[in-house]
Amino acid sequence: MLVVEDEPAIADVLRLNLRAAGYGVEVVGDGASALDAARDLRPSAIVLDIGLPVLDGIEVCRRLRGRGDWTPVLFVTARDDEVDRIVGLELGADDYVTKPFSPRELVARLGGVLRRTRGETHAPEVLHYGELTLDLTSHEVRIAGREIALTATEFDLLSHLLRRPGVVFTREQLLSDVWGYAATAGGRTVDVHVAQVRAKLGDASPIRTVRSVGYAAERGPRDRPAGDPGRPS
Repeated sequence: MLVVEDEPAIADVLRLNLRAAGYGVEVVGDGASALDAARDLRPSAIVLDIGLPVLDGIEVCRRLRGRGDWTPVLFVTARDDEVDRIVGLELGADDYVTKPFSPRELVARLGGVLRRTRGETHAPEVLHYGELTLDLTSHEVRIAGREIALTATEFDLLSHLLRRPGVVFTREQLLSDVWGYAATAGGRTVDVHVAQVRAKLGDASPIRTVRSVGYAAERGPRDRPAGDPGRPS
């Protein structure tokens, strides 16, 4: 586990609580060191403070994703500004907590991110929608054989919808089922992740918006019951 935090007191709290939860922890205090440590240590996840000097957390995340590093990222931010949080999620962060935070909540959020990364499927299973395939064992997403890079949270959101095609989930249900916590973050978190998945999948995206309700996965040809003509052309 890599912790990137420039405030020694907060870094100590994170180190203590993460180690108590059974994680090995490496702490660095600036963005440049974070990029080096991520490359050299290949951590299972990164707890990344946004408000770092010189090279802030958003830029660190941008550079990680830019070099193809999709290590799960949990942002820690002192900025109670939705715009900053949305920017982080759009860059491929998996979750965030806002200072002051409960160490127990941070550990729980991190555990959720890691479960999504590792997957909890014990038997091989592949979901299909047209040319889109999701391998729930390897966490690989492909469109007509071409691999698509999704974050752990994006993958879990997409697979959750595809497991029950046609079922409409509210934003609050998705926050509970996918993120594993109540809707304290607001529905905008779900909206941003849906937008990111759609942008990456393009025309192959199965996600449908149900106005004033939430989201559903379209039924693919194999999912339609007899007599169901599907969407109008």
